[in-house]
Amino acid sequence: MSAEDIQAHWNQQYEAVVARLKAGIGAGLANPADIAGLTGLQQMQAMLEGTLPYPHIADTLDFSLVEVGEGRAVFQGLPQLKHYNPLGTVHGGWYATLLDSAVGCAVHTVMPVGRAYTTAELSVNIVRAASYKSGPLRAIGTVVHAGRQLATAEGRIVGPDGKLYAHATTTCLVFEVPSK
Repeated sequence: MSAEDIQAHWNQQYEAVVARLKAGIGAGLANPADIAGLTGLQQMQAMLEGTLPYPHIADTLDFSLVEVGEGRAVFQGLPQLKHYNPLGTVHGGWYATLLDSAVGCAVHTVMPVGRAYTTAELSVNIVRAASYKSGPLRAIGTVVHAGRQLATAEGRIVGPDGKLYAHATTTCLVFEVPSK
C-alpha cells in the first residue's frame, strides 16, 4: 500500500472512531461502578465502542484512540498550529502526551480486574519535526513487560509513510485498586 492509501485508511478509521465516540457517552470520566469487574482491555474496548467516556484531553489535543488489543494501543493525532510553541514548531508536550497515552493505554490493556497503574517514568525522544502539514500521525504503544508491581512499554510516533517522528519508553507502577 502506498503512503497515500495508508493515510486515506487512517483518516477513514479515525473519522469512524471519533463519530462513534461522540455518538456514545462522549467525553468525561468513567464511573467506578461502570468499570468494576472489567479487565483493563475490556475497559479500553468499551471506551473505543463509545459505551464508556473518552478523556477530554483527546478533544483538547486533537487525537483519539483508534485501535486496542492485548498489550497494544494505537492513537492517531493531527498536529495543528494551536499545538505550536513560540519557536514555531509542534510543542514537545504534544508528542509526549500522544506517546504517554499510547504506552499507558497499552499497559492498561494488560491489567486484570482489580489492578491499576500509574506512570512512574516517561522518556521521550523527538527525532523528526512534525507540522500542521505532516498529516495524521500514529502513536503505537506496546507492552514490553507486565509484572505484579511494574510494567514497561515502548511507543513510536510514525507517519503513513513509515517515517519515525518520536519514540518513548515508560515504567509504570502497578497496584491493587483500593476498595471504597
